Amino acid sequence: MPEVAAGAAPELDGARDACVDALGVLAAARPDRLVVVGPADEPGHALFPAGSPGTFRGFGVDLDVRLGRPDPAGADLPTLPPSLAVAAWLLQHVNWADAPVEALAVDQRLAPERCLGIGRETGTREGRVALLVMGDGSACRTLKAPGYLDERAAPFDAEAARALREADLAALNALDADLAHELMASGRAPWQVLAGAAEGAQGAGGSGLGGALLYDDAPYGVGYLVAAWS
Repeated sequence: MPEVAAGAAPELDGARDACVDALGVLAAARPDRLVVVGPADEPGHALFPAGSPGTFRGFGVDLDVRLGRPDPAGADLPTLPPSLAVAAWLLQHVNWADAPVEALAVDQRLAPERCLGIGRETGTREGRVALLVMGDGSACRTLKAPGYLDERAAPFDAEAARALREADLAALNALDADLAHELMASGRAPWQVLAGAAEGAQGAGGSGLGGALLYDDAPYGVGYLVAAWS
């Protein structure tokens, strides 16, 4: 986000462009509903309706966002966790108006089988459902990374990148939750929600989905991946 990155914002122009391209793929699918999935620190999982607010004041930036269109009733809505606030900013950035939006936050430590179950429930909802899935790879790629250097980080991110590029649900399901936690990879649980949601789209022989990896780098020692499935 340029507002948060300030003078370093140009360093991630490529990542932002890839995110915009990925949202273009979602819009082209003409979904009836967009479900945003992101990691959080709270136990279990929680739903956030359209209009839920988010803020970046905790990062020293005077910036507030809302998920999708604001609630006309002015209801007292829950505050988005950071991952979903970033998604709300991204949707505002592209002026998303292609489908109603809601969000789902999942505990970063949630067991894989529970993530898959949540994904299956999401993917079988009525109508055409698109997912915008948030979450970083490891945060241990360099000495200056948030989690310091861990030699297991690069192979973990490489396998995640391959799975996302190839829409390989079995590989996403197989990501080790304990290792992901040790490597501070917040995307593990949301990716496994994605895998559960995508099961019905695979079709016979697993040929129903195609993936494309649009960005793969580790700025600041954190694995950033952008992929699109359709």
